Order: sequence, then structure tokens, then C-alpha cells
Amino acid sequence: MAEQRRYLSVRGGEWAFAVVGLPLALLGGAYALAVFYAGTLLSLTVFGLPFVAAALRGARGLGALHRQLVGRLLGERVEAPARLPRPAGVVARGRVVLTDPIAWRSLLYLVLRLPLGVLGFAAAVAVPLVCGWLIGFPLWVRLLEPGPRPAPWMDAASTPLGLVVLAAVPGAVRALSGVNRRLARLLLGPARAQRRVRELETARATLLAQNNDELRRLERDLHDGTQARLVALAITLSLAEDALAPAAGPDLARLRALMERARGQTDDTVTELRRLTRGIHPVTLDGGLGEALPGLTATSPVPVTLHLDLPERPDHVVERALYFCAAELLTNVAKHSAARSAAVEASATDGRVVLSVRDDGRGGAALGVGTGLTGLAERLAAVDGALRIDSPPGGPTVVTAELPTRL
Repeated sequence: MAEQRRYLSVRGGEWAFAVVGLPLALLGGAYALAVFYAGTLLSLTVFGLPFVAAALRGARGLGALHRQLVGRLLGERVEAPARLPRPAGVVARGRVVLTDPIAWRSLLYLVLRLPLGVLGFAAAVAVPLVCGWLIGFPLWVRLLEPGPRPAPWMDAASTPLGLVVLAAVPGAVRALSGVNRRLARLLLGPARAQRRVRELETARATLLAQNNDELRRLERDLHDGTQARLVALAITLSLAEDALAPAAGPDLARLRALMERARGQTDDTVTELRRLTRGIHPVTLDGGLGEALPGLTATSPVPVTLHLDLPERPDHVVERALYFCAAELLTNVAKHSAARSAAVEASATDGRVVLSVRDDGRGGAALGVGTGLTGLAERLAAVDGALRIDSPPGGPTVVTAELPTRL
């Protein structure tokens, strides 16, 4: 029901955008054409560059209005670009504005939006009015010109023609709305370089937060677990030392019990240290993914088939990310998918390494549904990787991680 309401809301927004967007399209188109015309005339004068700089700032503002309109009526959330820096000095600020790619792209958007706005208004308003006139054409003619008609076929053809054209109107409005969405995504969002910088900043912050959490976890586990075991071991050895030198001679029975306790505490401490270090760097990765992944899939509770095609060994950072990605995905398969079998494929070609995990479970996996896949995507983004999920309801689920072999 919620999805149906959202669908109806978007469809209603498309019609509203076609009607309400026309004045803003006319304003923006006229502004952009005036800027090009006046900028060309003033380009040979001292007022040319200041005029263009001021016009570009205005284009940015109009682009923001269009971006809000597209978001509210078409449901297309276009990410707002970063604000312009404000360096010291008028000349430096003017240079920043004149070289701003967002402003120039906004100006281009205003030019292209003008014909699209006119076409959208025509499809949503003008064409339905004409269709209404065609459908009622026989009635209008009889009211205005009673009597026999010299071309009665026109009366007979006008109504079907009007109905056919009217039926095509919703499709035309949807098509124009789709063009407007793509145009807004292309020209009103951040430039590719700015988007890339923002993604890297987000990935770096995520990686730093994850590393900080991991260090805190290690510190807490070492303090509460391993350190407490070592203290207990030291106390046991101290008691054993006391049992060696009593006044009546060594108490061998007590000494044997203390040594057995110390051996057990030592084994527990070693096991604890192995558990803690396993999350830092798996020993199996020393031989590469070709040796690590078979051991990982062999311990999965779900039967897993493995196919490897790794002619070159990626960087150790990439290998580590792929190993933990495979471990996380296989854990999800065992816990949440109700799958009977799974398959893991890893291949490296053209400087890219691709890991794919497939299962025949219930499907429905998606980013944002839980924290696991979202955190995995953020971890891969920190090493310039990407996570793709194809999991329709009912399955099968295919999760693909792609990273560069060299960073």
C-alpha cells in the first residue's frame, strides 16, 4: 500500500512538474540566453568578466531552485554540490567563480530545460485540451453550423483520433519526466571530481571510525580477557612456588594440581590471543587468496563451490578486504538466507579483481535493510571498491565486490 501511494505521488508530481515547471523553465532559459548574448557583447570590454562572474553565481542559484523542484515533484534526489570556496581577494574569488564547473553546467541545464519545459507543458495541458476539442468536434460543429456537412468523415474520425492521442498523453509525460530526471542528475549534481573527493572523504572517515572501534575492542579484550588470564596464571605460579618450599618438604599433590591449573590457564590464554589476532591479519592470507578462500569455504555450514581465476596476486590490502568480504557474505548466507548451497567465484582481469558470492536462498537482501551489507559497502569504498547486490524476493542472491588489484 505504501509503495502504491508513493507510485501515485510520483505520477501526480510528474503532471505538476510539467505545469508548474514551465514558468521556471522560461525564466531560466531566458536568463541563460541573455547571459550568453550579453556576455558575448561585453567580452571585449572591461565589464565582461565581472558580468559573467555575477551571471554564473545567479545560474548556480537558479540551478538550486530547479534541483529542489525536481526533488519535490519528480522524487529525484539530486545531491547538492559543495559550496564555492571564498579565498581572500576579489581577483581570487572571481577566478573561482569563472572556473566553477557547477555554475557552467547549471547554465547549460537552464538552456536545455527551456524546450523540455515547453514540451512538458504542451503534453500535460495543451494536448489534452486539443484532444477534448477533437472528441467533442461533432457536437461543436452541429451547434455552430447546423445542417448537412460536406465532409462527414471528419466528424467520424475526430473522436477516435482524440481518444488515441489522449491515451498517449500519460506516456509522453512520463517520458519527458524521465528525461528531466536524467538531465538533473547529469548537470545539477556535483562534478565527477567533487563527487569522487566526497566519496573518498566519507570512506576515509568510515575507515578511521572502524579502525578506532577495532582498536578499542582489542584494548578492551586484552584488558578484560588476556590480561586477567595472565594475572591468574601468575598467581597460580606463585602458589606453586610456595608449595615447593614448605617446612615439611614439597607438597607434591598440591604442586601437581597447581601445575595442571597453570597448563590449562596457559592454553586458554593462547586460544584467547589467537582469537584476538585472527581479526587483524589471517595467517592463511600469507599464501594469498588462492590458499585462504578454500579454507574459508571449507568451514562454511552451507555447502560452497569455489572457482578461482587469479593469474596475478592483488595488493595485500585488497586481499584482506576481499577475504573479510567473503567471510561476511558467507556468514550472512548461513544465518539469514536459508540457502541449501552457495558458490564463490574470484577472478582478476584488466587490473580489477571481482569476488562474487551466490546462494539459492530466499533473497531480499539490500543495502540499508541491515547494518552488515552497508558496513561492507563502506569498507570496500575505503579501498576504492564497490558492492553490487542482485537479490529479488525468492532468490537467488548474487553479491559482487569489485576492487582494483593495485592501490
